[in-house]
Amino acid sequence: MAEIEREAMEYDVVIVGAGPAGLSAAIRLKQLDADLSVVVLEKGSEVGAHILSGAVLDTCGLDALMPDWRDRGAPITVPVKEDNFYMLGEAGQIRIPNWPMPPLMNNHGNYIVSMGNVCRWMAEQAEELGVEIFPGMSCSELVYGDNGEVKGVVAGVFGLEADGSVGENTEPGMELHGKYVFLSEGVRGSLAKEVMAKYDLSKGHEPQKFGLGMKEIWEIDPAKHRMGTVTHTMGWPLGKEAGGGSFIYHLDNNQVYVGFVVHLNYKNPYLFPYMEFQRFKHHPMVAELLKGGKRIAYGARAISEGGYQSMPKMVAPGVALLGCSVGMVNVPRIKGNHNAMLSGKAAAEAAVDAIKAGRASDELTAYETEVREGAIGKDLKKVRNVKPLWSRHGLLASLVGGGLDMWTNTMGFSFFGTLGHGKTDAAATEEASKHKEIVYPKPDGKLSFDRLTNVSFSMTNHEESQPAHLHLKDASVPVNVNLPKFAGPSARYCPAGVYEFVEEEGKDTRFVINFQNCVHCKTCDIKDPSQNINWTVPQGGDGPNYPNM
Repeated sequence: MAEIEREAMEYDVVIVGAGPAGLSAAIRLKQLDADLSVVVLEKGSEVGAHILSGAVLDTCGLDALMPDWRDRGAPITVPVKEDNFYMLGEAGQIRIPNWPMPPLMNNHGNYIVSMGNVCRWMAEQAEELGVEIFPGMSCSELVYGDNGEVKGVVAGVFGLEADGSVGENTEPGMELHGKYVFLSEGVRGSLAKEVMAKYDLSKGHEPQKFGLGMKEIWEIDPAKHRMGTVTHTMGWPLGKEAGGGSFIYHLDNNQVYVGFVVHLNYKNPYLFPYMEFQRFKHHPMVAELLKGGKRIAYGARAISEGGYQSMPKMVAPGVALLGCSVGMVNVPRIKGNHNAMLSGKAAAEAAVDAIKAGRASDELTAYETEVREGAIGKDLKKVRNVKPLWSRHGLLASLVGGGLDMWTNTMGFSFFGTLGHGKTDAAATEEASKHKEIVYPKPDGKLSFDRLTNVSFSMTNHEESQPAHLHLKDASVPVNVNLPKFAGPSARYCPAGVYEFVEEEGKDTRFVINFQNCVHCKTCDIKDPSQNINWTVPQGGDGPNYPNM
């Protein structure tokens, strides 16, 4: 793209991503200095289009950012009334009592929300303060300055030919320059990934770990709906094959969010995370809840699970990583939005101080210090050993050892110190010869659904004439390496059916990438055992369009 000449626009701060971290940063910047020029660039067709809705929100981040959010009409209206934890077996369940759990696991005071709608509302607050927000603007490249600093981004490139070349209908986009650039792209963002590699930001830190979160929104029988109820489960159907669990949140309007998380450090390449989710819904407890209801939306997203010890260095010259670009999810609480908001607030405060001091394009070290030593670091440090205990010793050890560790951490010490994670999730994948194929029941079309049918409920759309945004580093690897060695796991780990191995009589096996199906979860970039797939942004506005509910 170097041959293209582009216009450039100058801002004080350029923010990539209109999620809770990026919008919090934008709001805080203008709260502190109304004269600052701030722009937020969002690849979704609108703010919230790529936010997989349905979460239990700890409002501490929003309390710190906008204490009057209730008076401002925030769409945060369903308080948690009941907390349930179950261990599932194939035919039944055992309730885990709440009293032995550490206080940090208590959901009292939290709210069940649509994060898509929360972000839409936050965008309105930001625009009232004078923030410029441009949806449908994918940021495809970083712009570097003469000294190697991040100077800005390229956004709004449209109309490239299918092979990636410039055509007569190509719109070159623009360069947006800032004194500082904030990357709040979410998990495994392509620009953050480039920054981490260029500046070696992961050096000295544990590898990031991930989970695949899949979610459906259901409208259920009003007689079964219990607004404000939160249910988490562990155990069946995953068993010893993988870590993970489920969540069921009762929102308003007889809606429930039904979600399932599979930790991506599983060994067996035959594991099919999406089908584990579909099988889960046939558990008697879940099936009874959903019977007579209808699924109205579907989506999937990778979740950063490495926690405290996996957070990379967050700053480099001219750039700061925010929220899930760093990895700030509290895994046992299944919460990260509060930390994303706090990270945006902290980055904004560091940038304002720097700009007032006449600085630009340097490292915002004050931001990193606040994250590690402030509320975010304290939140994550208390639970830092739950994930590695689970990965090393299984679910029971995580429940007992992790619970004990969380209790002792509330008192200021840990018997375990800080445990490491070891391998990346890609490296954890073992050869197919060491495992047996898993046979999954066929979806019944009532409680469980095939992938392509469910993808249609994510309202995903990509312009088919554009270049594929999923790039193979070596086109021969899927068929020549991953298929014989790992049984072609991309055909299973993708929750949207993007990848398939096509076998036709008399022809060589072909690897097909149906990029139009992609829901932007990034699992392929994370789990591919050969690390041969690079996820990049498609043109702006493409991808899922999650509903306003």
